[in-house]
Amino acid sequence: MKAQELRTKYLEFFKSKGHIIIPSASLVPENDPSTLFTGSGMQPMVVYLLGEKHPLGTRIVDSQKCFRTQDIEEIGDNRHITMFEMLGNWSLGDYFKQEQISWMFEFLTKEVNLDPKQLFVTVFGGNEELGIGRDEESVKLWKEQFGSVGIQAKDVDFSERDGMAGGRIFYYGEKKNWWSRAGVPEKMPIGEPGGPDSELFWDFGIELGLHEKSQYKDEVCHVNCDCGRFMEIGNNVFMQYVKTEKGYELLPKGNIDFGGGLERIAAAMDNVADIFLTDLFEPIIRKLQEISGKKYDESEEVKKSFRVIADHLKASVFLIADGVIPSNSERGYFLRRLIRRAVRHGKLIGIEKDFAISVAEIVIQSYSLHYGELAKNRENIFTELKKEEDKFRKTLDNGLKKLEKYLSNPEGNLWNKVEDEVLKKMGVYFNDDIANLLFDLYQTNGFPIELAIEVVFEEFENKGFNLDKEKITEKFNQFFEKHQQLSRTASAGMFKGGLQDSSEETAKLHTATHLLLVALRNVLGQHVFQKGSNITSERLRLDFSHGEKMTPQQISKVQELVNAEIQANLEIVKEEMSLEMAKKIGAMGVFEAKYGTRVSVYSITDGSGRVASREICGGPHASRTGALGHFKIQKEEASSAGVRRIKAILE
Repeated sequence: MKAQELRTKYLEFFKSKGHIIIPSASLVPENDPSTLFTGSGMQPMVVYLLGEKHPLGTRIVDSQKCFRTQDIEEIGDNRHITMFEMLGNWSLGDYFKQEQISWMFEFLTKEVNLDPKQLFVTVFGGNEELGIGRDEESVKLWKEQFGSVGIQAKDVDFSERDGMAGGRIFYYGEKKNWWSRAGVPEKMPIGEPGGPDSELFWDFGIELGLHEKSQYKDEVCHVNCDCGRFMEIGNNVFMQYVKTEKGYELLPKGNIDFGGGLERIAAAMDNVADIFLTDLFEPIIRKLQEISGKKYDESEEVKKSFRVIADHLKASVFLIADGVIPSNSERGYFLRRLIRRAVRHGKLIGIEKDFAISVAEIVIQSYSLHYGELAKNRENIFTELKKEEDKFRKTLDNGLKKLEKYLSNPEGNLWNKVEDEVLKKMGVYFNDDIANLLFDLYQTNGFPIELAIEVVFEEFENKGFNLDKEKITEKFNQFFEKHQQLSRTASAGMFKGGLQDSSEETAKLHTATHLLLVALRNVLGQHVFQKGSNITSERLRLDFSHGEKMTPQQISKVQELVNAEIQANLEIVKEEMSLEMAKKIGAMGVFEAKYGTRVSVYSITDGSGRVASREICGGPHASRTGALGHFKIQKEEASSAGVRRIKAILE
């Protein structure tokens, strides 16, 4: 079975269990300010897991494309990738552990034909201080499933200390086997749901010696030790608790959220410990071998570069198809970083000519059957990749020239300016100038810092001098700290109090965004459509299609129209209907995105027939506009070519 078939088989399997198949949401989240990108299969579903009614019912299945910025630096090993597909099935107050565990075991062992002897499971070990018991119910159900195929499944505690101990089911604490938006149970706010999870691992076999070859060889081997022998292929989240003032109480009905990595299940299906050897990446690797003249496995350094290029360019294709373009800020920053790292690693394996488009064509051919937006945006994908690759090749050349010039006069630039005399006598050299140079190459020239460091250190060592690499890197990191905030906030959550918290203030600002869009269309014209939004409990931000800076008069008129609708104290009415009907009655939507067959439509109306706004939307809204207060635009600015941005507050 090919990996593309695996996706279809998963969707059809859960369709046979009464689930409705929904399309993947965009990698650019809509109405979700917590991250820059859709980073998990759960993310588009959180509002429904927290209580919002899904218009398609209580059983949902999908394959969600995801992108994680925090994994960029991890790329190069056998299992980390930045862009991946998460197979997900959801029970919204419907079935629970018994059905989920039996169905998942059936799917993996019978539909995918994975050998159950190579499957291992982790469960929540409980927290006595908080009064949350270990998940013995899941252990019992897993034992029944393994027993049905003749496997006696022993449950083991403290495997991170004692090792495998002949076990198949392992207890871990809340850092490994608990889910809530806040993380561990102690940090959950009152009223927040959460629960234990049960992860599935595939064992590639002790005979590969992966543990002995890894940095963890001095530690005991267990399923969570990250040595590479075991790979997590799926996670069953059992959302069954709610935090109250009295402690953690069981919910009347629990939710199920399963997330399984398509790429990882494919690796288990082929029983290859390297994701990049599955048919999802093999055509890209083959093309890179052809272009570079090198073999994938000729050295660890070459292998790493192949993996970085394959991952980064595949992710870039999907990001561009979802409307992201390379830039120096927000989403565009990460796309630019991916493309430039791919080009840099191409250079390391001897590729001196443009190659991104040839890789992109393979990705588009492989994935367009399921993700039609790739073929639809083929020309734009090629244009953006070529433009960025051409630009960066010039950057690489200019950066190398700057380094060569700087290093051509070492006596004047660096070597006579050593701060520490003891280090100087030892022949170890450090100076702020080097860290400044590295940061300048990065910030001004867009030069990959890894390459700058490699070249600088190598040049000094060739001349017989030693640099204090640790101290230079530490100083550089101080310069880099502010620049890195973007990466950290994108991974950990860009803003506090975002739309997902369903707070009253967020709901008001969300409602105000609907009124703002209508006012903009009335003042600027019907060419205005929403291009993105970002709403926190403090302010709203709306990106919209418009090619010119708004005049003060236009801004004033938009404010006036919004406040007039607020003063009218209009009612907000939610209706569920087919997508076709929503379009027929004129509901606005981000139609570049994919919707299910049934959607939620929010209308802002005076009750007598006049509709101020009607949009396809999810998430919290105020019940009446009169609760919003006074609307005020704080800033109007350019967002990208042909797109303007408004930031506004409610007073």
